[in-house]
Amino acid sequence: MDFPTQKKAPQRQWRVYIVLCADNTLYTGITNDLPRRLAEHNHGPRGARYTRSRRPTRLVYCEEAADRSAAAKREYQIKNLALADKTALITSAATATDEYATHAGEIS
Repeated sequence: MDFPTQKKAPQRQWRVYIVLCADNTLYTGITNDLPRRLAEHNHGPRGARYTRSRRPTRLVYCEEAADRSAAAKREYQIKNLALADKTALITSAATATDEYATHAGEIS
C-alpha cells in the first residue's frame, strides 16, 4: 500500500546569536532563521520586547547548535556570562560572524 508523501520543509540550522543594541547593551537569542529574526528585531512587531525600544540592533555573534534544545541551553549559558566574558566571546568569534553576516547580507 502506498501512502501519500508529505513534503517537509527543509530543516534549518538552529543558531544562538547576540545583537548589539543602539544603547550598547547586548541581547542573546536563538532562531532557526537568522535573517528573519534580525529583521524582526530591527523592523517588525515580533522583535523581542527588549530590543524593540533599543533599535537598531547589529549582529555581533552567532554560533550553530545541533537542535533547538542545544541552542536554548547555550543561550542560557551565554546569558549567565559576565559582560567581560561575553565581550571576549564576541571578540574571539568576530571574524566568523563578519564572514557569516557578509554572506547573509545583514551587516555592512
